[in-house]
Amino acid sequence: MTFQAPRKCILSNLQLTAFQSSNTYNTIVTYIEALNNSVTGGVKAILEILDKAEDVVKDTPPMDNKASRFGNPAFRIFYDKVGDLTHSLHATLPHFPEDATAEVSAYFVNAWGNRERIGYGSGMELNFLCWFMCLERIGVLGESDHIALVIRAFWRYIQVMRILQSTYWLEPAGSHGVWGLDDYHFLPFLFGSAQPRGHKYVCPKAIHDNEVVDELANDYMYFVCIRFINSIKTASLRWHSPMLDDISAVKTWDKVNAGMIKMYKAEVLGKLPVMQHFLFGSILPYEGPPPPSATGNERTHGGHVHEGWGDCCGIPIPSAFAAAQEREEGKKIEGPGIRPVPFD
Repeated sequence: MTFQAPRKCILSNLQLTAFQSSNTYNTIVTYIEALNNSVTGGVKAILEILDKAEDVVKDTPPMDNKASRFGNPAFRIFYDKVGDLTHSLHATLPHFPEDATAEVSAYFVNAWGNRERIGYGSGMELNFLCWFMCLERIGVLGESDHIALVIRAFWRYIQVMRILQSTYWLEPAGSHGVWGLDDYHFLPFLFGSAQPRGHKYVCPKAIHDNEVVDELANDYMYFVCIRFINSIKTASLRWHSPMLDDISAVKTWDKVNAGMIKMYKAEVLGKLPVMQHFLFGSILPYEGPPPPSATGNERTHGGHVHEGWGDCCGIPIPSAFAAAQEREEGKKIEGPGIRPVPFD
């Protein structure tokens, strides 16, 4: 296989429609479903690379940026450090072909956020998933690793991202605001809703009982995510997370999980503002019509074309962490040095 540096190919709805009927699209969906179905047991492996990424955060403290509630510029230093380390980090992976570094590492580097905007969203989260896919395609990982990938490696990534989000006040990508599942993430809810499938006593509406949430957060990804939201926002889920509130009315976790997969296809893989930033290479190839030329197009921005009005690049949104400077007394907060932010 001849590897190639990934590039952006989706610049309009024509390319997006073609992508949704391509092999790469089916590969991504199939991989998500395979990981989703693997969430049933314990794990034995963890990727040490994620621990090293956390070490980079610890070695890169935030700048004094109290005058702004937007992203902290120190994130760019973190981002560049990770970029500089990517070759040596990938060299530690067993059976990793050196000539694949440029292609595979592009997904890894872009999984930490947007360097220019100092933001993060479901598109960056998708890059991390694609990094797993690339490693599996080139033989570093196998199907037997799926449980470990979800329970240990993916969840470890989410933990490191929480540290990044609270340390550098990463701006939520896009402008969906409170109507999303989370200011930043989608897949922890998708994979997390797979864990309690078939549970005799825990139903989706249990997310409204704080004592139950605290108890189940020790074992279930979905409930950890709910506890995190509760720790940084006041009022009820109905006000600051109405989508999660609506989902809690579904009777079974099987239906919640099936709905999550449908929603992911529609709201992430089916949205031009997200997918026009997706990177295609030799491992995850683009198979649609060639993108239109952006040269001389007055609606071109950041390497893509604005097709009509929308939230492509998003309205800058302050991080929920940025408005909170101190830990509220007597309340455990899911992040360093923050307190809950009132919804109003």
